[in-house]
Amino acid sequence: MCPFPREMWWVLWVLAALLALFCSLDVWYFLRAAVVILRAWFQPPVFDITAEQVLTGRVTPHDIDMCHMNNARYLRECDFARFSLYTRNGVFKGVRALGASMVVGATTIRYRRALCIGEGYELRSRIVTWDDKAFFLEQRFVSTRDGLVCAIMYCKQSVIRSSPDKIMQHLCKRKVGKKFQNKCKLHIGKV
Repeated sequence: MCPFPREMWWVLWVLAALLALFCSLDVWYFLRAAVVILRAWFQPPVFDITAEQVLTGRVTPHDIDMCHMNNARYLRECDFARFSLYTRNGVFKGVRALGASMVVGATTIRYRRALCIGEGYELRSRIVTWDDKAFFLEQRFVSTRDGLVCAIMYCKQSVIRSSPDKIMQHLCKRKVGKKFQNKCKLHIGKV
């Protein structure tokens, strides 16, 4: 005799499938990405492509090692902030419309002060410039406790099967000039 009624087997199959997903994939990453994109989708659009956007967060026990935020978590949070940035300023729409895709080509990050457990922060992201192949972003972790920049990251977001110029022309319906700032180019321009 079976310990479960026949109608309950589907519940066991669903639980087994969820267990397999959680064991083989970082399900929390994909769920968080979906939440960030949905939240950004319902916020007002940002029409200035280079405008700074802020995503707030708090260091949770899941983020820490040695009582401060793990270095890998900074990069993960930057992923979510870029998702929000590109959703609100329309870059994702332009990329999708042109059949392109984007990948992180390079990053460099400088840690100034640790973010401790329970500490709130603002992740301020902006597109600094672009060239023929990539967008260059600056992302800063600013403590809400004392306003100190705890970490700063520069990211080269490479565009595949298109170019940043074509994406900008698609979004702005005209040719757009590049805003070069030496600070970003000094860090990752040659990568």
